[in-house]
Amino acid sequence: METHALAASYSLRSGVRSSSSVPLPSTHGLPCKQRHGQGFLLYSFRDSCLPASRRAGSSVAFVPRAAAEVRDGRPSLGGGEGGRGRGGKRVLRQSQAHTTSPSLPVKEIASFAVPAGALLAVSFGMRIVFLIQEIGLQTDFRRIEKTNLLIYSIVVSASLLTSFSVHASLLVHLQVRYGTANLLLQHTVLWKVAGKLIMPKPKGSTSEIKKTPSPGLKWSFSPGTNLLSGGAAKLEKESRQKLNEFSKELRTFRSVDLSGRNFGDDGLFFLAESLGYNQAAEEVDFSGNGITAVGLKALDGVLQTNTMLKTLNLSGNNFGDEGAKCLSDILKVNGGIQKLQLNSSGIGDEGARVIADMLKENQTLRVLELNNNMIEYSGFASLAGALVENKAIRSIHLNGNYGGPLGAASLAKGIEGNKSLRELHLHGNLIGNEGVRALISGLSAHKGKITLLDIGNNEIGPKGAFSIAEYVKKTKSLLWLNLYMNDIGDEGAEKIADALKENRTITTIDLGGNNIHASGVSMIAKVLKDNSVITTLELSYNPIGPDGAKDLCEILKFHGKIETLKLGWCQIGPKGVEYVADCLKYNTTLSTLDLRANGLGDDGAVCLARSLKVVNEALTSLDLGFNEIRDRGAFALAQALKANEDLAVTSLNLTSNFLTKYGQVALTEARDHVFEMNEKEINIFF
Repeated sequence: METHALAASYSLRSGVRSSSSVPLPSTHGLPCKQRHGQGFLLYSFRDSCLPASRRAGSSVAFVPRAAAEVRDGRPSLGGGEGGRGRGGKRVLRQSQAHTTSPSLPVKEIASFAVPAGALLAVSFGMRIVFLIQEIGLQTDFRRIEKTNLLIYSIVVSASLLTSFSVHASLLVHLQVRYGTANLLLQHTVLWKVAGKLIMPKPKGSTSEIKKTPSPGLKWSFSPGTNLLSGGAAKLEKESRQKLNEFSKELRTFRSVDLSGRNFGDDGLFFLAESLGYNQAAEEVDFSGNGITAVGLKALDGVLQTNTMLKTLNLSGNNFGDEGAKCLSDILKVNGGIQKLQLNSSGIGDEGARVIADMLKENQTLRVLELNNNMIEYSGFASLAGALVENKAIRSIHLNGNYGGPLGAASLAKGIEGNKSLRELHLHGNLIGNEGVRALISGLSAHKGKITLLDIGNNEIGPKGAFSIAEYVKKTKSLLWLNLYMNDIGDEGAEKIADALKENRTITTIDLGGNNIHASGVSMIAKVLKDNSVITTLELSYNPIGPDGAKDLCEILKFHGKIETLKLGWCQIGPKGVEYVADCLKYNTTLSTLDLRANGLGDDGAVCLARSLKVVNEALTSLDLGFNEIRDRGAFALAQALKANEDLAVTSLNLTSNFLTKYGQVALTEARDHVFEMNEKEINIFF
């Protein structure tokens, strides 16, 4: 029951002196009423409505009234003497015997109430003071004297045992002593204290004021109740709507990207139900959502029965070895997931071990990604053992781990006995020359068909390049070879070039960042004269200079089938780009050319523009970013775009140059001109 339901209504009536025992009738002014709560009148102030002449010397008397009847949720309030409220019914007096409740002598009331109040004040005094502080009213408590506080305790205690008439008369006495204004302030505090005492507390509640947690999204386990801890209604509603939208996506679309939403464990519990009833989603991305090992338990019982889901991405969730164990136990009996991505998940050797155990039983998983974790030699050995028994895995990604030479050697043993593996990603494992030698030994004995080998950034030198070259000569299946960011140098480049003369399968080779100079590029260029298989050549971050560019472009002018050539950060300069521009006039296969950060300047841009004016139906993408090109170079390129109606370029990158708005406007107008004349769209990036 509400506190206000226990309190009778009061009418403060004017014209009554404190010493009078009979209240004077109120005939002046309209009643001034205030409500508190629904259907109850707490105060009726008439004195404030009196003229100043009548207000002097007057005091206020509290007359209790019974609560009026409530019709349609609204109270019927008495107005004036025997007046009617809004409901039209006369307000019943509490006594029902007198039209007005008589004022009682103060001395008689005090003789009865004070002893009882004093007893309760001693018992509950400290409790009341504490409650006043707990209420937290924005009130100047310095106005309440210690004596007042004691008297409040008496009044509150007395009001719990005696009638409200006694309580009202006591307040009349207090008004004489302390004044009307101060009394009303204290009366408000008093009834809030009384409410605290009267209201029952729920079980287990305490009297402590609990601080509201700091704002932030807290997702609940129950559907539709992802509440904000701060209690903000708007954010609460938005959070609930978001999770419901995610849930709907899981049941509607084939591919669902929920990455980076940070819904945490509780959000995954919410969404797991939708996965359980999934009949649409085949690819789900839950990466970067703050999911821990606890949250992965939500997938238990869901993934075992879900056969629609083919790709599950949980990367960027730091669930560690414990989460890997939970997930592995679930996937042992899963018959649907073919691609599992667990990159950057804090998985170590123990996690790799439990995943390896899962691979021994799971025969549906085709792609396993464990990039950027903390797997060392022991974990590599566990995975190698799984490869011997697993007959389904096609691609394994272990980039950015700590396998080292021993890890590579142990993995080679597993590869040796595996027939299903097609792609091996070991980028950034510091395997070195010894490790790559052991790895190549296993690959050479592999009974399957490896099509992709990524061993970039592994501190491989010329000796390691020799082992790789031997494998390149023998392989009949390798299509993609990545040696990016090693240090094979010109000597290693020569070994690789010799091997490519005999190889007729590799289509993409990445030799970027290997400290190859002009002599090394010359050896590779000669291979391209007779090799018509290689279509993508990556040579970025090698200091080949203008001479290297010359040797390469002389071959590509009339030979080879190169479609993508990357020469960024190769120090070719304005002189070297002249050979490139000349090559473009005759080459008919090159479609993508990357010349970033070569210091071309305006001279280099002008040189390229002259070539672009000539008919070129092959080049579609030209990247000239970071080349210190200014407006003069931009104007030349703009004229080339306008002049050549048959130009095939659809993408021109000029980001991080020194163009002003004039150069940008010129290029924009050229783009619009080409579209108006030929209805061809060119994407120009500034």
